[in-house]
Amino acid sequence: MIDVSNKSETFRRSLASGKIYVGKEVFELIKKKQMPKGDPITLAEVSALLGVKKTSELIPLCHPLPIDHTATKIIMHEKDNSIEVFCVVSTYAKTGVEMEAIMGVNAALITIYDLSKIVNPYLKIDNIKLLVKEGGKSGLWTNPDGLPEFLKDLF
Repeated sequence: MIDVSNKSETFRRSLASGKIYVGKEVFELIKKKQMPKGDPITLAEVSALLGVKKTSELIPLCHPLPIDHTATKIIMHEKDNSIEVFCVVSTYAKTGVEMEAIMGVNAALITIYDLSKIVNPYLKIDNIKLLVKEGGKSGLWTNPDGLPEFLKDLF
C-alpha cells in the first residue's frame, strides 16, 4: 500500500460509470418487472453499495476508507437495449475513492448480468470508466471524453 500517513485528510469524491447490453427481450422483461430471478435494477443498486463498502477487501492495495456517501443511478436506454450505471462515492480521507466508485459500478453491472443470463446469456458489459475525481492536491479531474449532460452541473 502507498504510505499516506503524511497526507492531510480532505474531501474526496469520485464518479464512475459503465454499461451492460442486455438485448431486447431482457430489456423488455426488466422494464415490465417480469424477470424470473427478481428485479435486476433494485438488486443492482444494493450490490453497488456492497461493492463500494467492500472494495478494500477485494482489491489488495486499496486502503480501507470511511465512506460518507454513495449513490447509484441506473438509466435504461431503449435505443440500444442497454442499462447504464453511475456510482458516486464521497469521503473525508487521505486518499481518493476512485476504486470504490468503479467497484460499485462493477458490482451493479455483474448483478444485472447474473439476473439476466437465465433469459439471454449473450450479454456485454462495456465502457467502465472513471468520470470524475475530486479532492486532494490534484483538485478536480474530469474524464476527457466528457460527462453526460445531466451531470455537467454537478461537477
